[in-house]
Amino acid sequence: MQFDVIIIGAGAAGMMCAAQAGQRGRSVLLIDHAAKIGERIRISGGGRCNFTNRSVGPENFLSQNPHFSRSALAQYGAQDFIKLVERHGIRHHEKTLGQLFCDDSAQDIIAMLKRECDKGGVKWAQPCTVEKISPRQGDARFELVTSRGKFRCASLVVASGGLAAPALGATPFGYQLAEQFNIPVVPPKPALVPLALPPETLAVLKPLAGLSFDTIATCGKHSPSFREQALATHRGLSGPAILQISSYWQMQEYKPGKKQPIALNLLPERDAEAWLEAHRKQNVVLASLLGDTLPRRFAQEWCAMQGITRPLAELSAKALEQVAHLLNAWPLMPSGTLGYTKAEVTLGGVDTRALSSKTMQANAVPGLFFIGEVTDVTGWLGGYNFQWAWSSGWVAGQHV
Repeated sequence: MQFDVIIIGAGAAGMMCAAQAGQRGRSVLLIDHAAKIGERIRISGGGRCNFTNRSVGPENFLSQNPHFSRSALAQYGAQDFIKLVERHGIRHHEKTLGQLFCDDSAQDIIAMLKRECDKGGVKWAQPCTVEKISPRQGDARFELVTSRGKFRCASLVVASGGLAAPALGATPFGYQLAEQFNIPVVPPKPALVPLALPPETLAVLKPLAGLSFDTIATCGKHSPSFREQALATHRGLSGPAILQISSYWQMQEYKPGKKQPIALNLLPERDAEAWLEAHRKQNVVLASLLGDTLPRRFAQEWCAMQGITRPLAELSAKALEQVAHLLNAWPLMPSGTLGYTKAEVTLGGVDTRALSSKTMQANAVPGLFFIGEVTDVTGWLGGYNFQWAWSSGWVAGQHV
């Protein structure tokens, strides 16, 4: 069978692209190897889908080609998707930091995308395994051999996702296909992922598993800072602040030189040096003072770890300065991450320097498009990765 467009991957980006192409009058086949569509959408946001963020810009994404996302976000931004959600009558609410969630269920977003695909007359093949893809001469540029037979198309869109959440069927399919067509791939890594800590640090923090604390997380001089909660776990650290900074810690793998530790500000509202100086004359130990700001058990173990047990009045000015620096920038060198099984998304992917930012088409392979998580565009936590799916899918849908 022959189609104008075949899209591999019926996730957020794939369905958005299929709906747009179909509504432009293109004949579209949407292929997925899973029996259920949109599983990543269904489980996201605690089942309510953090579908976008009120404020989305290129600065909210990591890539080896940092300006690549600018064009797609300008063509189809957060406000455009919010209008689509509202047109379908999906009730939603804003949580912290501009994050938008469904009031009822993530299933509402899946149903909306399905209706949009139906409106465009999109055909579905699922579960369907793609066994081979070959380039062709003529109008039908690609031939796909699948578990449901052979298909041909003029435009082929790869929306197969990354390696995060392997339990939901993540595979390296998209990267392998890119390499088949000599399109470079930035080595993928887990992102938005909990961090593991070395044994000596974990020995202190492991008994505190389950305790969370407010912090500002950074990584090196050039990373943004994230003011959110961190969570001690039996393997290291998690929580929104840690997930956010994990992507920047991982990003260092692509650059020469020694990896920098992450830094946690344990007193985000205070200048630690001035705060300590104000309490210096009191006959109080730091653990007791910190216990008014941080969980008491955490304050006690942290002070013991740093060897800060004497009353503040007994510490020299230099010692107080060192303690203040630790409080405002506690350095931690992770031993690694908890891997793709715990990762929200994938860092790296199809090198966007080989794609057109205006269309998502491969520069050297006419008719071949890559969208969504399979590309080297990774968003912050908070709805940004879904917005990249909507934006890149919409853009490709206008040009296939």
